[in-house]
Amino acid sequence: MTKAELINDISIATGYDKTTITAIVEAYMDSVKKTLVGGENVYLRGFGTFQIKLRRAKIARNINASKSVPVPPHRVASFKPAKGFAKDMRA
Repeated sequence: MTKAELINDISIATGYDKTTITAIVEAYMDSVKKTLVGGENVYLRGFGTFQIKLRRAKIARNINASKSVPVPPHRVASFKPAKGFAKDMRA
């Protein structure tokens, strides 16, 4: 599902126009992103958690150049679904 399809589905379900829904979806995504960049997790009860994970430093391999390349430690965003969400996926 694309963002446009999501906006369309929410618009149909709520009866609000797409412009309003687009503004809400954009504000939601900006809020989640700002919170994660700030180092905090976002908890959505019954849906899941957006969280920051720290990846440790490692040595990667550039196959084309046959060289080892150091990869510094870095943060990545991840999503962990809630138990109810995970159960729905198995059905």
